[in-house]
Amino acid sequence: MKAKPFNNQWPVLKFEELQPTLETLHQWLQIVGKIRLRSMPWQNHSWHAALYISAHGYTTNPIPYGSKVFQIDFDFEQHRLLIHCTGHETQSIDLFSMTVAEFYRLVFQKLSALGIEIKIHGKPNEVDPAIPFQENTTNHTYDPSAAHRLWLAMLRVNHVFHSFRSKFVGKCSPVHLFWGAFDLAVTRFSGKDAPLHQGGMPNMPLEVMQEAYSKEVSSAGFWPGSKDFPSPAFYAYAYPSDPAFGQQNVLPEAAFYSEKMGEFFLKYEDVQNAEDPEGMLFSFLQSTYEAAAKTSNWQRNELEMSQN
Repeated sequence: MKAKPFNNQWPVLKFEELQPTLETLHQWLQIVGKIRLRSMPWQNHSWHAALYISAHGYTTNPIPYGSKVFQIDFDFEQHRLLIHCTGHETQSIDLFSMTVAEFYRLVFQKLSALGIEIKIHGKPNEVDPAIPFQENTTNHTYDPSAAHRLWLAMLRVNHVFHSFRSKFVGKCSPVHLFWGAFDLAVTRFSGKDAPLHQGGMPNMPLEVMQEAYSKEVSSAGFWPGSKDFPSPAFYAYAYPSDPAFGQQNVLPEAAFYSEKMGEFFLKYEDVQNAEDPEGMLFSFLQSTYEAAAKTSNWQRNELEMSQN
């Protein structure tokens, strides 16, 4: 089922222009994500920790707190952080260039004003070095245009990911934003147990990784890039991965397999420049899933919606 575009405008994303804002925003997201992590009931594979794409930015969705419910939203149209809480006026923080330490202070000041007292682990995960939030004056750049373009891209990716998710009747994750690596992801499950994961992510507890990958998966996502891979890209992998996985023919032609990473990649710019970006991205998601299902012997007739 091909996703229908809601317009033909996919924003241009250049990592060198995004990088300073991306690195600051990643830290801000970790702070907000950790608040959700500490407040929500546990869900398998750490699904309770993730954030979501909203009509204006990123959101925690509603979070229970005693007799209250609160929600934290990044708004990349008005460039504000909004903290909504039942029975209270909305608290807001203007988003502009400020240190991670200052953002951290303001967020917990606003939460306290709402009667919400939460303590989080004060260092980021999945990044190295993991500077404590209260001490981080290194990351301080916020370019409204860069933040807005990145959100617009994720809004369009979110649309295609939801269409891809819709035809799978087996266990499947929500389409959600993991603040650890700053990636928007959707994961399908075969229903079979997976071998114990060996870990390897920086500043990430081994037991968290092992629970996250306790079941066999085919996962795909969008990642805005890093210093080591300075290009926004889509990825797809299987865990556990059969040696034949990387040898499968996948779509589109621009997709490629990284032996080092053990994943297929498709650069965002190839999708953004395509005549049919949604169709190209959907073909990548579908063909890499089929590669995983074929090489890992998934029972597809039990997991996929009938086409009849």
